[in-house]
Amino acid sequence: MSDKAIIETRSAELTFGGEAGVRDLTMRVPPGIIFGMIGPSGAGKTTAVRLLTGIHRPSRGEVRVFGVPPSAFTARARERIGYMPQLFTLYPNLTVLENLNFVASLYGMGYFRRRERTRRLLEIVELTDARRRLGSQLSGGMQRRLSLACALVHSPQLIFADEPTAGIDPVLRGKLWEHFRSLRDEGRTLVVTTQYVGEAAYCDVVGVMREGRLLFVDTPEGLRQRALGGDVLRIQVDPQQIRPVEQVLLNLPFVSDVHRERTQPGLLYVYVEQAGAALPQIFAALNERPGLEVRAAEEYQPPFDDIFVTLMEREDAAQMEDARAANAA
Repeated sequence: MSDKAIIETRSAELTFGGEAGVRDLTMRVPPGIIFGMIGPSGAGKTTAVRLLTGIHRPSRGEVRVFGVPPSAFTARARERIGYMPQLFTLYPNLTVLENLNFVASLYGMGYFRRRERTRRLLEIVELTDARRRLGSQLSGGMQRRLSLACALVHSPQLIFADEPTAGIDPVLRGKLWEHFRSLRDEGRTLVVTTQYVGEAAYCDVVGVMREGRLLFVDTPEGLRQRALGGDVLRIQVDPQQIRPVEQVLLNLPFVSDVHRERTQPGLLYVYVEQAGAALPQIFAALNERPGLEVRAAEEYQPPFDDIFVTLMEREDAAQMEDARAANAA
């Protein structure tokens, strides 16, 4: 395995009672990126994080973090890691500030350094006004924010955040992702799991998980390309002209498909290899046909919810095809 990767796994598997919680986990995370794991509840995201942090050992395969198996971590190596678990594990009878100070003290942070660091983190997670409130008195979203602050208090090099934005309102969710990007820009590496598929757009590399398997690992743009087979253009024309425009577009060699938007007359989605190269050629082709006019045209970026659904549909179709081939054999 490469010593340049912060995290590297090869065919890692973890079984519980004979059933696989994670299987054939193969991934590589270079330093200084946000690696997002997306997928529905029960997909295996939390189990994968527990393998990477050393909470569980793999039943088979290899897992290396900082070049060594997590089971071989030294105390110094563990200090380089911040971990925000999915469930609230802090002290309910301590205040927000007391919890944060306690975790900071575990890493040997001095009083003055700790004071400034806790003040800044409470501002980031917007818990300054709640700093004297007991952990048991916090809402679920506030507990998530406190857990994140505790994971970051010692300025770790590698940060695991398991569902950090669950139960948090969209405005604060956006602010947390801004902070994650700031941490990445400082050279830190983040592994973030989320059920909010749209948050894949905030990551540098995305792993799509389902039923314990890592199906795809790619950039957000790469996942779009996989799902759509290229780029998508959104073209608005006169509804009365939509049929002849559609025919012109389908006859162009670089257009793979054209879909009508049923809820908005005259709107077409045009599937091409490269939007930048296709758009001027589309205008040129339509200009050769008198009476055909494009009212608006732009590259379309489908939401990641749609991308995820398309990828899952293709995976289901591939599995069905494999099953038919196996039965035929």
